[in-house]
Amino acid sequence: MPDYSPGLAGVPAAKSKISDIDGQKGILEYRGYRIEVLAEKSRFIETAYLLLFGKLPTASELRGFSTDLCAHRRIKYRITDLMKCLPEHGHPMDALQAAVAALGMFYPAKNVKDPEVQYHSAVRLIAKLPPIVAAHARMRHGDDPIPPRDDLDHAANFLYMLTGKPPEPMMAEILDVALILHAEHTMNASTFSGLVTASTLADAYTVVSSAIGTLLGPLHGGANEQVIDMLREIGAVANVRSYLEKKLAAKEKIMGFGHREYKVKDPRAVIVQKLAQKMFERYGRSPLYEIALETERVGTELLSSKGVHANVDFYSGIVYEKMGIEKDLFTPVFALARVVGWLAHWIEQLKDNHIFRPTEIYEGEHDQTYLPMDQRP
Repeated sequence: MPDYSPGLAGVPAAKSKISDIDGQKGILEYRGYRIEVLAEKSRFIETAYLLLFGKLPTASELRGFSTDLCAHRRIKYRITDLMKCLPEHGHPMDALQAAVAALGMFYPAKNVKDPEVQYHSAVRLIAKLPPIVAAHARMRHGDDPIPPRDDLDHAANFLYMLTGKPPEPMMAEILDVALILHAEHTMNASTFSGLVTASTLADAYTVVSSAIGTLLGPLHGGANEQVIDMLREIGAVANVRSYLEKKLAAKEKIMGFGHREYKVKDPRAVIVQKLAQKMFERYGRSPLYEIALETERVGTELLSSKGVHANVDFYSGIVYEKMGIEKDLFTPVFALARVVGWLAHWIEQLKDNHIFRPTEIYEGEHDQTYLPMDQRP
């Protein structure tokens, strides 16, 4: 083990049974199930149960879990009032973090090793993040929040609360798959942040709040917003090659390309691209999608020799935008999915908890002489 590894790169920080990545082969598994299989055959709530509890649910277990989630979709009016006091120009992730932190005051859950506390904390957080995001998105435009509908599933209900209209089934289905793809991804920055907080025996609301703060950073969850900005900056298919060559010559990052784990195309990007194609065949193609296709083609030509390929952020923003989701809501939608992974790791951490306390390499001075104020240069 090296004396120092910047960013803890390559340093194992935990043992886990939740997910696994083979970056050389482009394989992602949740609890041993390939992501392609779950995207095709599962639903988000079923996948959430798998991640949280280690197995696919029976029909009765899934009904009970779904019923509990549905019962906790509503948020207290004081949480809504809190969000009304936030500046409407602030980023929705900041509002989400503030609201989640406040949830812990309404639902005290300090006995974090109690399985009942773990279960109900997880249910509340998974159920309440969508209405929080949707309510803030509407209130900042001067509109009232829309109450949830119990007859809609998780993804469809979110789109309904966001727009006020029941979504077309294909739109809801595509969002459901996108949530599966973003639900978990081993020891990423936000999961690690949550685990450090969890190791102090903080409650689940504090754990998720800290993870949300980490996800907000542009090097983690904000990348799909920047992909949309990049595609708009390129402007036309004909401009793609010159734009990318200029960026690479300046040693600047191409947004939506490259991943710490994958040396081939991100398997989630493959699935999201198929979702985008399905959506555009039904609802019409987006000019940005044409630019994205050429950007991936040229980017792969220029970067694949370095093991840099399109990642999940490259196409996800285009899909969300076609659904009518505003650009600064892309990362909150990421959080609606990833909360499941954060909670799964929180539960796993508590089974054999050790507080995180890494060391550091000190590079400062020793034995300095303290000078009185009038003698300091």
